[in-house]
Amino acid sequence: MQRAQRNSLRLLQWMMAASLALPIALFVIAASISYTSTRDVADREIERTLDVVHEHALKVFETIDRSLAELNEVVRALSDDTIRAREPALHRRLKRLSDSLPQLKSAWIFDADGRALVNSLVSPPPEQSFADRNYFYAHIDQSIGTFIGTALTPRLPYQGARFFGVSRRRDSDDGRFIGVIQASVLPEYFESFYARIGSDPGSFFAMGRTDGAMLTHFPRLDHDLRLDPTGPVGREIAARPEHGLITVAWPSDGIERRIGYRRVAGYPIYVSAGLETSAIRARWLATIGQHLVFGLPATALLFLLLALALRRTQQIQAEAAKRREAEEALKHSQRLEALGQLTGGVAHDFNNLLTVIRASVDLLNRPQLTEERRQRYITAIADAVARAAKLTSQLLAFARRQTLKPEVFDVSERMQSLRDMLAPLLGPAIEIAMRLPTEPCLVRADAGQFETALINMATNARDAMQGKGRITFKVEPATTVPDTLADASSQTSANHGFVSVTVSDTGIGIPAARLGRIFEPFFTTKQVGHGTGLGLSQVFGFARQSGGEVTVTSEVGHGSTFSLYLPRVPPELLPQRQAPNTAPAVAGSGMSVLVVEDNIELANFAADGLTELGYSITLVDNATDALAELVLDADRFDVVFSDVVMPGMTGLDLAQAICDRGIDVPIVLTTGYSQALSQDGVAGFELVQKPYSIEELSRVLHRAARIRRVRDGAAE
Repeated sequence: MQRAQRNSLRLLQWMMAASLALPIALFVIAASISYTSTRDVADREIERTLDVVHEHALKVFETIDRSLAELNEVVRALSDDTIRAREPALHRRLKRLSDSLPQLKSAWIFDADGRALVNSLVSPPPEQSFADRNYFYAHIDQSIGTFIGTALTPRLPYQGARFFGVSRRRDSDDGRFIGVIQASVLPEYFESFYARIGSDPGSFFAMGRTDGAMLTHFPRLDHDLRLDPTGPVGREIAARPEHGLITVAWPSDGIERRIGYRRVAGYPIYVSAGLETSAIRARWLATIGQHLVFGLPATALLFLLLALALRRTQQIQAEAAKRREAEEALKHSQRLEALGQLTGGVAHDFNNLLTVIRASVDLLNRPQLTEERRQRYITAIADAVARAAKLTSQLLAFARRQTLKPEVFDVSERMQSLRDMLAPLLGPAIEIAMRLPTEPCLVRADAGQFETALINMATNARDAMQGKGRITFKVEPATTVPDTLADASSQTSANHGFVSVTVSDTGIGIPAARLGRIFEPFFTTKQVGHGTGLGLSQVFGFARQSGGEVTVTSEVGHGSTFSLYLPRVPPELLPQRQAPNTAPAVAGSGMSVLVVEDNIELANFAADGLTELGYSITLVDNATDALAELVLDADRFDVVFSDVVMPGMTGLDLAQAICDRGIDVPIVLTTGYSQALSQDGVAGFELVQKPYSIEELSRVLHRAARIRRVRDGAAE
C-alpha cells in the first residue's frame, strides 16, 4: 500500500511537469502546423484570385480585339478620302463604342502616315501624326495581329489619364499597309477592379507585357516599372513561363510578397495576384494568439489543479494511514459474516447428506442383512451423492463458475416435455397452465441447468401457494429485458432478441423489502428444513452465465411472476434430432486407456471399474509423466482420460500439448470445478463432470475411441 501511495505521488509530480512540457511541445507543433496551413490557405486564395484576374483580363482584351475587328470590317473597302468624307458618322460610331466600354479611353483610325482619320474624342480630328507611337509603327513592316503597347501619356492637344494602346493593322486588298485601328485602354480601369477584389491587407495585383513592361499595378506606382528578365522575377517566370507561384521581394518597393502569375491565353500579357508575406504571418499570429488566449489560462489552471491534487493526496494518504487499522478490522468482520452465512448453509445440507451416507454404510456393515435392505441402503447412498452433486452444481451456477454444456434447443418443446414431471412434483391441488407459442423459440444453453432452473422456479411458486393454486408457464419472444426490482441496473442485449420464460403463481407474494435479496444464496423465508435458499440463486447464476437475466415482479396477496430471459438464436442453428443414448456400461474389449489422476483413491476407483468392464488401464498421477508415456509410444493407447485440476501441468494443458505435438489420441477430461473451464470452456474436448459413474465414463470413452476409428477409416 505504501509503495502504491509513493507511486501515486510520483505520478502526480510527473503530471505536473508534463502539464507544462506537454502544452509547450504541443504549442510548438501546432504553431508549425498552423503556419503551414495558413500559408496553404493563402496560396489557395492567391490561386482563386488569380483565376478571377486572368478571366477578367482575358474578357477585356477579347472584347477590345473583337471591337477592333468589327471596325476594320467597316472601313476595309473604304479609301482614306471616303473615310474622311464619312468622318462625322464614323466619329459617332467610335464614340458610342468607347462610351459602351468603360475600359476604353478612345478609339482611332489612322492612315498609312500615322495621321488620324477618325477618333472618338473630337470631330474632325486635328492634323497631327502619331507615327512615332509604338502601337502604330509596330504594324508597318509586318502583320503581327493584335499589338498591346506600353503605357503612354496623352499628346497635346489631347489630355487625360495615361493609357496603353491595343491596335490592329489595316491592309489593302493586295496586302499593303494602309493604316492602323487602335483603342486606348485605361490602366485605372484594371486598378479599380483590383481594388474591389483586393480588400485583404497586403493584397497585390499587376499586369505586364512579356518583355517586363508593367501596364497596371495595385497598389499604384508613381513611376513606370520594367522587370529585368535576368532578375529574380524574370528568372522565375522564365523557368515556368505559363503560370507559377513565387515568393520574391518586388522590385518597385522591396516588399516581400507571395505572388501567383499566369499568362493570358492568346496575348503577350501576364497577370499576377499576391499577398505580402507579412500579411500572411499576421494571419498566422492571429490564429496562434487565439490558441494562447485559451491555452495559457488552461495550462495554468491545470498546473494549479495538479498542485492542489498533489497536496490533497498527501493529506488523504496521511488520513488514510490513521484509519487503516479500523477499516481492516471492519473488513475482517464483514468477511467473517459472509463466510459464516455461506458455510452455514453448505454445512447444513452437506451434513444431512453425509449423515444419510454414514448411516447407510453402518447399516450395510451389519451381519445377516437382507438383499432388499442392502439394496435400499445402496440406493440411499446413491441418492445422497446425487443430491450433493446437485447442491455443488447450484453453488457453482450461482457463482457463474460451473462448466456448462450449451446446446441449441426449442424452449417450447422442452417445456412440454417437462409437464409430466412437473405435475407430480407440484401436487394435485395445483393447476398447471402452459401458454406456448406456435413459432420456434430457440436458445443456446445447458439443457439440464435450464430444467433445474425451471423446476426451482416452479417449486418456489408451489411453496408460495402452500400447495394449492394455479401456476402459469408462458413462453414468448422478447426484444429486451425490462427494468425490474430484481436487477434494475442489469440490461443484456442479443442480436436476435430473447426468449422469455415466465412462471406466475397465485401465492402470497413477496414484500418489496425482500425483493432485492431473493436471489442471494441461502436466503429463504421458509421454515428450517423446508429449503436451502439455493433454488433461486441457481436460477440467477444460470441466467447470467448463459448471457441472460432473471427478473421478478410481485404484489403481496396477489402472487409473483419470475421471468427467465435467454438469448435467442436463429432457427437454422437447430441441430438434427438424434436418438438418445440409453445404453448401459460399454464393455472395453481390450481398449487401452491412459488414466491421469492425482487423487489416488479416485484413480483406483476409475481403474478398478474400467478393468472389470474389460478395459486395459495405465495409471499415472501427473500430466508430465502422461505426456512422457505418449511421446514414448502413443499407438498403444486408444484414449486418454485426465483430470483437469492437477498440480503443475493441468489436464487442459496436457490436452493442448498432445494436440500441439500431433499425437493422434482422443482426450476425455473430467472435473468437479475448474476456473479455466468455467471461463474458456472445454476447447472442443470431451468432458465428464464429477461425480461420474463407471457406466457414464465407459460410454464417453467408447464414443471418443469410436470417433477416432471412424476418422482414421475415412482418411484411409
